[in-house]
Amino acid sequence: MINERHEELAALHALDLLESAERDAFVRELAQSAELRALVAELRESAAGLAHTAPDAPPPAALKARVLASLEMPDNVVRPPLSVFRSLLPWAAAAGFALLATWFGQRYFVSRTEADLLKTEQQLADYALRSARNQLEAERIVSRRQLENAATQIAALDDRLKREVDLANFKITTLASMLNNSPQAVAVAVWNPQKQEGVLQVAKLPALPADKDYQLWVVDPQYPNPVDGGVFTVDPQTGEARMQFKAKQPVATVAAFAVTLERKGGVPKAEGPFVLLGK
Repeated sequence: MINERHEELAALHALDLLESAERDAFVRELAQSAELRALVAELRESAAGLAHTAPDAPPPAALKARVLASLEMPDNVVRPPLSVFRSLLPWAAAAGFALLATWFGQRYFVSRTEADLLKTEQQLADYALRSARNQLEAERIVSRRQLENAATQIAALDDRLKREVDLANFKITTLASMLNNSPQAVAVAVWNPQKQEGVLQVAKLPALPADKDYQLWVVDPQYPNPVDGGVFTVDPQTGEARMQFKAKQPVATVAAFAVTLERKGGVPKAEGPFVLLGK
């Protein structure tokens, strides 16, 4: 993997500016890294292209004479003065820095572009993940509501069926008046055989003196005498009453309901006259 130190050495090597020790060490690294060799080749190509962009400069006047003199004396070696190298060194350094700046600029631009692409891909992935989560949550809510609605409907249906079954088993009887002085008296008795309890609603019964009570009886053929259902009084103004009652003995079959006039507190066996009767 190429690091910043390799990039710096590659740039100097491409311009032939490495010293002997650094150059030898870098050449050994070049032999082991194809990626580093490709980088040096790229930098050399860029340096060569940069040299062609420099403006043409006329050679010094004395250069022509020295070249001709060297042709006349082939055994002599023409050595340019040291001042020529000194004059070219700033240009070479400037070219090297320009090459490095261009190369680092390209690398920065490429890295920045790759980072922007990765950021965009990450944002798209996050958006897709949030969308999937929202869809799953919406489906979960819809499913839960559907289950709740189904459970509510099932409970309502079960309750309705239960009420219908209960009503089918209920014993409902209308009791007519047995009184000559109050022929309009009437009562309705509803008996629930499963719970062994019932409700009695009466209307237009005469008010009673303080020492008397009305007493309800449940007639079951299995018993020789009617089963006690309890005592009640009526409103003196309206003659109405409502009572919930339980039979004193288990009732298998209701043959009839009856109401008698008894002494205060009721009796274990009917003694008084019948006030209401219904089969």
